[in-house]
Amino acid sequence: MPEARMPLRQLHDLPGPPTLPLLGNIHQIKPDRVHQIVEQWCVQYGDFFRMSLGPATILVVADHVTIGAILRDRPSGYRRPAVTEKVSREMGGIPGVFMAEGDDWRNQRRMVMAALSPTAIKAYFPALVKVALRLQQRWDKAVCSEAEIDLSGDLKRYTVDIIAGLAFGTDVNTIASGEDRIQQHLDLILPMIARRSLAIIPYWRYLKLPSDRRLDRSVLALKTAIGELIAAAHARLAADPGRRAHPANLLEAMLVAAGEPDSGVTDQTVSGNVTTMLLAGEDTTANTIAWMLFLLHAHPDALQRAQQEVRRVAPDSSAFTIEQMDALDYVDACAQEAMRLKPVAPYMPVEALRDTVIGDIAVPAGTLLWCVLRHHSIDERFFVAAKSFNPQRWLDDGTGATADKRIAMPFGAGLRTCPGRYLALLEIKMAIALLLGQFELASVHTPDGREPRELMAFVMSPVGLKMQLRRRQPG
Repeated sequence: MPEARMPLRQLHDLPGPPTLPLLGNIHQIKPDRVHQIVEQWCVQYGDFFRMSLGPATILVVADHVTIGAILRDRPSGYRRPAVTEKVSREMGGIPGVFMAEGDDWRNQRRMVMAALSPTAIKAYFPALVKVALRLQQRWDKAVCSEAEIDLSGDLKRYTVDIIAGLAFGTDVNTIASGEDRIQQHLDLILPMIARRSLAIIPYWRYLKLPSDRRLDRSVLALKTAIGELIAAAHARLAADPGRRAHPANLLEAMLVAAGEPDSGVTDQTVSGNVTTMLLAGEDTTANTIAWMLFLLHAHPDALQRAQQEVRRVAPDSSAFTIEQMDALDYVDACAQEAMRLKPVAPYMPVEALRDTVIGDIAVPAGTLLWCVLRHHSIDERFFVAAKSFNPQRWLDDGTGATADKRIAMPFGAGLRTCPGRYLALLEIKMAIALLLGQFELASVHTPDGREPRELMAFVMSPVGLKMQLRRRQPG
């Protein structure tokens, strides 16, 4: 006789934190630490449970195998929540490849993948070195004056200067000026997207608070600036047809790709992707470097080994090559370990596009899923001494016993893996090589001397990290 199949569980059958009528669990959610709250519930309720934000019941998934399958089933089976796209459009945004879905995503992906391919990035490498050397000069001045360095501020300037240079061919040089109007706009826009996506009542549609009016001004200013950059790039391409064969920056490369027959891409979608590069590329990379430096300083043996590798492989920052960056294996392992312990995206919400089954749970179309990316990655079942910083776990010691990269997924998985992965890792390795090659890392600390608080806005950032450097010791 055929084996009887167990009936599927429904969302309301699942365990989960107690809810209030109409509010669900919203009274328990603090937006700036929502990731930690849900991670605590994972410990209590397991890898699959339900929570509610207002009237919406959400399936929380913390099992890495299931999350990997969900992420690989995009864009056909799942999409980013429609509410996030709606909020972005309300704010005047044009979704780039990060937010786009279906055919729009497929058309944009070809363009963005070409613009951010390793081959394309290698052509822009000298510009990256130029930005890194400016950061070195800024830190030299801090050493001379024995000043504390605002780690987050300096690293955001570094990433913005790189992205602006690559994307626009524009030398904004916020590192030297210390002013960053682009960053100021981004720092308003990103947290508001996250907050509005979690809101039960869209109050801003009926009442504009001062923060909403500031947001509107920032969105308009950013949109105007990007429109001017696109117009200037069109003018350059028209004046010099040879640039179409060899675009000088990512914006020109995207406009050339958009101009191909049947590309399905317009200037508006190019604008959306330029905005996406700024939004996604600034905080994510800067925060990863900040967390990495904090962890290295807290683990002197790992710091010493990373320093030795840098000074052996890439000792002269003015002569950095992309081959040197690719050869920094231990520094890369430090980055992988930092992203495992302190992922800037510790969770990812998605929405089911069709009726489906996850494990033994019936999931109707339209259900929101909350994929917890930092549960199994700090679980003793999958990593030895899981909460300890041990970069060696990512290196092959000859036995092939390296960490499983399918558990920690800092860049996602499947077709929608982050297209800027190579650029992000290159920026990280350059910043670390610059610092460890030219300076001694004296201190990375918070004002109260405690571990930095994890602040969740659009991404997870460390709060209040300061850094002090010393002159490099000879030898």
